[in-house]
Amino acid sequence: MVEEGQKAPEFTLPATGGRTVSLADFRGKKNVVLYFYPKDDTPGCTKEACSFRDVMSEFEAVGAVILGVSTDSIESHEKFAAKHNLLFPLLSDEQKTVSTAYGVLKEKSMYGKTFLGVERTTFAIDKDGIVRKVWPNVKVEGHIDEVLDFVKTL
Repeated sequence: MVEEGQKAPEFTLPATGGRTVSLADFRGKKNVVLYFYPKDDTPGCTKEACSFRDVMSEFEAVGAVILGVSTDSIESHEKFAAKHNLLFPLLSDEQKTVSTAYGVLKEKSMYGKTFLGVERTTFAIDKDGIVRKVWPNVKVEGHIDEVLDFVKTL
Protein backbone atom coordinates (compact mmCIF):
# COMPACT_ATOMS: atom_id res chain seq x y z
CA MET A 1 0.00 0.00 0.00
CA VAL A 2 1.09 3.56 -0.70
CA GLU A 3 2.43 5.07 2.51
CA GLU A 4 2.28 8.51 4.06
CA GLY A 5 5.01 10.79 2.74
CA GLN A 6 5.19 9.02 -0.63
CA LYS A 7 4.30 10.60 -3.94
CA ALA A 8 0.77 9.54 -4.87
CA PRO A 9 0.62 7.34 -7.99
CA GLU A 10 -0.62 9.32 -10.98
CA PHE A 11 -3.82 8.25 -12.69
CA THR A 12 -6.35 9.25 -15.31
CA LEU A 13 -9.74 7.54 -15.16
CA PRO A 14 -13.19 7.96 -16.67
CA ALA A 15 -15.57 9.67 -14.24
CA THR A 16 -19.24 10.41 -13.85
CA GLY A 17 -20.65 13.28 -15.86
CA GLY A 18 -18.79 12.24 -19.02
CA ARG A 19 -15.50 13.50 -17.57
CA THR A 20 -12.01 12.14 -17.37
CA VAL A 21 -10.22 12.94 -14.13
CA SER A 22 -6.47 12.92 -13.50
CA LEU A 23 -4.67 13.44 -10.22
CA ALA A 24 -2.54 16.00 -12.08
CA ASP A 25 -5.69 18.14 -12.63
CA PHE A 26 -5.44 19.24 -8.99
CA ARG A 27 -1.67 19.72 -8.67
CA GLY A 28 -0.92 23.10 -7.13
CA LYS A 29 -4.65 23.86 -6.82
CA LYS A 30 -6.48 21.52 -4.45
CA ASN A 31 -5.88 18.87 -1.84
CA VAL A 32 -7.45 15.55 -2.84
CA VAL A 33 -9.45 13.13 -0.74
CA LEU A 34 -9.20 9.91 -2.73
CA TYR A 35 -11.42 7.21 -1.34
CA PHE A 36 -11.61 3.66 -2.63
CA TYR A 37 -14.77 1.68 -1.98
CA PRO A 38 -15.81 -1.88 -2.88
CA LYS A 39 -19.15 -1.61 -4.72
CA ASP A 40 -21.76 0.91 -5.87
CA ASP A 41 -25.09 0.97 -4.09
CA THR A 42 -24.25 -1.46 -1.29
CA PRO A 43 -25.08 -0.47 2.31
CA GLY A 44 -21.59 0.53 3.56
CA CYS A 45 -20.57 2.19 0.31
CA THR A 46 -23.84 4.13 0.09
CA LYS A 47 -23.46 5.34 3.67
CA GLU A 48 -19.88 6.44 3.00
CA ALA A 49 -20.72 8.22 -0.26
CA CYS A 50 -23.73 10.00 1.26
CA SER A 51 -21.65 11.04 4.27
CA PHE A 52 -19.06 12.63 1.95
CA ARG A 53 -21.91 14.22 -0.05
CA ASP A 54 -23.42 15.76 3.07
CA VAL A 55 -20.21 17.61 4.00
CA MET A 56 -18.86 18.22 0.49
CA SER A 57 -19.17 22.00 0.89
CA GLU A 58 -17.01 21.83 4.03
CA PHE A 59 -14.28 20.03 2.08
CA GLU A 60 -14.56 22.60 -0.70
CA ALA A 61 -14.29 25.43 1.86
CA VAL A 62 -10.86 24.14 2.95
CA GLY A 63 -9.60 23.67 -0.63
CA ALA A 64 -10.17 19.94 -0.99
CA VAL A 65 -11.86 17.85 -3.64
CA ILE A 66 -13.46 14.44 -3.05
CA LEU A 67 -12.91 11.62 -5.55
CA GLY A 68 -14.53 8.20 -5.12
CA VAL A 69 -13.00 5.18 -6.88
CA SER A 70 -14.26 1.65 -7.37
CA THR A 71 -13.85 -1.04 -10.00
CA ASP A 72 -17.50 -0.68 -11.09
CA SER A 73 -18.34 0.55 -14.59
CA ILE A 74 -19.15 4.16 -15.45
CA GLU A 75 -22.75 3.08 -16.11
CA SER A 76 -22.97 1.69 -12.57
CA HIS A 77 -21.40 4.88 -11.17
CA GLU A 78 -23.86 7.10 -13.08
CA LYS A 79 -26.85 5.21 -11.63
CA PHE A 80 -25.36 5.28 -8.13
CA ALA A 81 -24.60 9.02 -8.36
CA ALA A 82 -28.06 9.86 -9.71
CA LYS A 83 -29.88 7.75 -7.13
CA HIS A 84 -28.07 9.38 -4.20
CA ASN A 85 -27.42 12.87 -5.65
CA LEU A 86 -23.64 12.45 -5.47
CA LEU A 87 -22.12 15.60 -6.96
CA PHE A 88 -18.44 14.69 -6.61
CA PRO A 89 -16.79 12.55 -9.31
CA LEU A 90 -16.92 8.77 -9.09
CA LEU A 91 -14.03 7.24 -11.02
CA SER A 92 -14.18 3.87 -12.74
CA ASP A 93 -11.13 1.64 -12.30
CA GLU A 94 -12.46 -1.38 -14.21
CA GLN A 95 -8.94 -2.49 -15.15
CA LYS A 96 -7.95 -2.30 -11.46
CA THR A 97 -4.72 -0.48 -12.34
CA VAL A 98 -5.22 2.40 -9.91
CA SER A 99 -6.49 0.13 -7.12
CA THR A 100 -3.39 -2.00 -7.64
CA ALA A 101 -1.06 1.03 -7.73
CA TYR A 102 -2.45 2.28 -4.42
CA GLY A 103 -2.33 -1.20 -2.87
CA VAL A 104 -6.03 -1.41 -1.98
CA LEU A 105 -6.78 -4.60 -3.92
CA LYS A 106 -6.87 -7.33 -1.29
CA GLU A 107 -7.83 -10.97 -1.07
CA LYS A 108 -11.32 -11.20 0.40
CA SER A 109 -13.64 -14.08 1.09
CA MET A 110 -17.39 -14.36 0.93
CA TYR A 111 -19.54 -17.48 1.15
CA GLY A 112 -16.43 -19.65 1.21
CA LYS A 113 -14.96 -18.19 -1.99
CA THR A 114 -11.88 -16.00 -2.14
CA PHE A 115 -11.51 -13.16 -4.63
CA LEU A 116 -9.62 -9.92 -5.13
CA GLY A 117 -11.61 -6.90 -4.03
CA VAL A 118 -11.13 -3.32 -2.97
CA GLU A 119 -10.47 -2.70 0.72
CA ARG A 120 -12.25 0.49 1.79
CA THR A 121 -9.33 2.95 2.06
CA THR A 122 -9.00 6.75 2.03
CA PHE A 123 -5.95 8.81 1.07
CA ALA A 124 -5.41 12.52 1.78
CA ILE A 125 -3.15 13.91 -0.94
CA ASP A 126 -1.77 17.44 -0.72
CA LYS A 127 -1.50 20.00 -3.54
CA ASP A 128 2.03 18.76 -4.31
CA GLY A 129 0.80 15.19 -4.90
CA ILE A 130 2.20 13.78 -1.64
CA VAL A 131 0.15 11.31 0.39
CA ARG A 132 -0.23 12.95 3.80
CA LYS A 133 -2.58 10.47 5.49
CA VAL A 134 -3.85 6.94 4.82
CA TRP A 135 -6.89 5.39 6.46
CA PRO A 136 -6.83 1.63 5.63
CA ASN A 137 -9.71 -0.77 6.19
CA VAL A 138 -12.11 2.10 6.92
CA LYS A 139 -15.10 1.79 9.21
CA VAL A 140 -17.62 4.32 7.87
CA GLU A 141 -18.98 5.55 11.21
CA GLY A 142 -17.13 8.78 12.12
CA HIS A 143 -14.66 8.42 9.26
CA ILE A 144 -15.68 11.44 7.21
CA ASP A 145 -15.34 13.80 10.21
CA GLU A 146 -11.86 12.43 10.87
CA VAL A 147 -10.87 13.00 7.22
CA LEU A 148 -12.28 16.53 7.23
CA ASP A 149 -10.46 17.40 10.46
CA PHE A 150 -7.19 16.17 8.94
CA VAL A 151 -7.66 17.95 5.59
CA LYS A 152 -8.20 21.24 7.45
CA THR A 153 -4.57 20.97 8.60
CA LEU A 154 -3.14 20.72 5.06
